[in-house]
Amino acid sequence: QVQLVESGGGLVQPGGSLRLSCVSSGSIFPVGVMGWYRQAPGKQRELVAYITRGGTTNYADSVKGRFTISRDNAKNTVFLQMNSLKPEDTAVYYCYADALSMYWGQGTQVTISS
Repeated sequence: QVQLVESGGGLVQPGGSLRLSCVSSGSIFPVGVMGWYRQAPGKQRELVAYITRGGTTNYADSVKGRFTISRDNAKNTVFLQMNSLKPEDTAVYYCYADALSMYWGQGTQVTISS
């Protein structure tokens, strides 16, 4: 059973930074694409960023230039460095991983408020 465990969420002021981490365990197959979605109250879940096993990345327009996704394949871990945070970045952030099937983390709350 594949499990994803996220960490790093919290409350920060506008302009601040946070770094999310997500560790995948239990897969007998190499983990392919890993990434992050987010869901704000009353809104649909949206893709934030993803990264392939080879390091190709993709970002939502709303986070380009502010967020950076990276991964450590040896540790099946994906990171999301979030800088210049805005109140509209407030959401629950979900990690996902493609290991022949899609797997999801439990979500971590990110709140941007003064």
